Amino acid sequence: MDQLVTLNRRELLKTTSGLLTGCVVAGSPLALRCVVAGSPLALIAPGRVWAVDLTALTSSEGAALVSMARTIAPHDKLDDAAYALVIQAVDGDARKDANTRKLVKEGLAALGADFAGSPESERVEALKKIESSAFFQTMRLKTLQVLYSSSIAYAYFGYEGEAFSKGGYLFRGFNDLRWLPEVPAEDSGPLPTGA
Repeated sequence: MDQLVTLNRRELLKTTSGLLTGCVVAGSPLALRCVVAGSPLALIAPGRVWAVDLTALTSSEGAALVSMARTIAPHDKLDDAAYALVIQAVDGDARKDANTRKLVKEGLAALGADFAGSPESERVEALKKIESSAFFQTMRLKTLQVLYSSSIAYAYFGYEGEAFSKGGYLFRGFNDLRWLPEVPAEDSGPLPTGA
């Protein structure tokens, strides 16, 4: 499951750095949840509980960044584990670069300590006020890059991955998206040979 780590209780208690944790399921953000049968994430997750070890950021900073990433790219039923991968990438950047660490910490301070617990409408307003800042643009870019390239998001959106190595899309998966309306035959064009 990308770079999420499964932990048992004993390993979790031994951790001294920041840690983001949660249970795997599609549901409401930042709530402790259990696996729901039929969740696409449940099919690819190695376990019910996930954790991301943070080295440059604290757990509360990580939670605030998860809320920020969720506000930037809101998908109500996409599990927090997908957003945690974004925060893991930001933490890695902050660990390697003092300027990035300073940017993130100052940006979070500007948002305020209660940002993560604020209603979505308040988070949106807070982010609108800083959307031209380097902090917001850095988080926006990292959110889009990491969130939509994770196997968790692929499973959630029904993306089966690249098709070149599997012979392409023409005969495999070209028209299997169930959320799109059917196109009338007269508007669909010619069918490929062998279909």
